Order: sequence, then structure tokens, then C-alpha cells
Amino acid sequence: MNTILKLLLTAVAVVILAKLLPGVTVDGYLSAIIVAVVLALLRLIVKPILVILTLPITIVTLGLFLLIINAIIIFIADSFVDGFAVSGWFIAIIFSLLLSLFQSILYSFLDKK
Repeated sequence: MNTILKLLLTAVAVVILAKLLPGVTVDGYLSAIIVAVVLALLRLIVKPILVILTLPITIVTLGLFLLIINAIIIFIADSFVDGFAVSGWFIAIIFSLLLSLFQSILYSFLDKK
């Protein structure tokens, strides 16, 4: 149940960010839910592989290369979901940062009982 709520909150964050950022578009709420599911799966499967493969670069940049990995994850989600589009690298990085911020704020409401 908690996972479903987190996916729905991520979809809400995607819709809000699509309205705030000029280079991000989402066709509707169903597309936002699909984006949330795809992002969760990509973060679960692809991100650890990318982190291991780029570990030397990540160490040299003191972890800042993880922003590029997050942007790559956003672009992969862009290619998988038809109703979701990100216009460039800078927008993908900003989208990733703001999505993480919104998720941490929204998820903090779930932990309180």
C-alpha cells in the first residue's frame, strides 16, 4: 500500500514539475503515473549498473556525476513513455533535482502515523 502511495505522489510531483519547468511536458495524469512507474523501475534496475560502471568518474567528481546518471535515467524514461518529454540535459538535471526534493517532502508525510 505504501508503494502505491509513493508512486502516486511521484506522479503528482511529475505533473507539478511539468507545469513549472518549461522543457518538461506530460500529456496527462495517466502518463504521469506511467512515468512514475518507469522511473521507479529504472532506478531499481539501471541506476545501480550505471553507478558501478561509472564509479571512477563518480569518485573523481566527488559524486557530482550522479547528477548526470539521474539525467540519463530521465532521458531513458523519456524514450519509454510517449506522453513524457524532456527538452535537454540542463532541464533533465533540474527536473531530477526538483523531483528528488519533492519526493522527500511528500514522502515525509507518509512516515507520520
